Amino acid sequence: MNLSHPTPLTPRFGDALVLANQLHAQQFRKGSPVPYISHLLGVTALVLEMGGNEDEAIAALLHDAVEDQGGEATLNVIREKFGETVAQLVLGCSDSSTVPKPPWEERKQQHLQKMSRISLAVLKISLADTLHNARTIEIDLHRYGNDIWQKFSRSKSGIIWYYQSLWQIYQDRNPNPWSNELIDIINGWAYGK
Repeated sequence: MNLSHPTPLTPRFGDALVLANQLHAQQFRKGSPVPYISHLLGVTALVLEMGGNEDEAIAALLHDAVEDQGGEATLNVIREKFGETVAQLVLGCSDSSTVPKPPWEERKQQHLQKMSRISLAVLKISLADTLHNARTIEIDLHRYGNDIWQKFSRSKSGIIWYYQSLWQIYQDRNPNPWSNELIDIINGWAYGK
């Protein structure tokens, strides 16, 4: 993070926020009445706190747009509006750009392979995404107990496996305080507190 030379966000960021809201307007957090944009804002906040630049912040706002809202056609809109750098960051974060998506296990295995060789900028956005999701699960666990695992298409052990696998990649490639927080949350799920 460069505290001596902060980079202000430009109107491009505002345009990305509008697009993210339009793309995800009818989407809600899994098993929740919370608008999906809350997740995109949380991920973007983490990316900025990690020292991300404007392109990374824009990609964080749009990181789920390709896989959830139209595949390649949406990627082309992002490329046209925000440039190739943002488009490549978003594509790097996506576990699928095809509609319909491949089966969960196949997508996640391919995504893990991709994460082990992807740019550190994409890795930053991915970590912010995973950490925000983990924090949300953790809050839901405190509010609702173990019943929250039922809202996922995979078992608790499957979710833990995927998050641990992602964490190992983050830790191997770029250990930092955010990855430390992530493993603390995951270990709480796996081993109890």
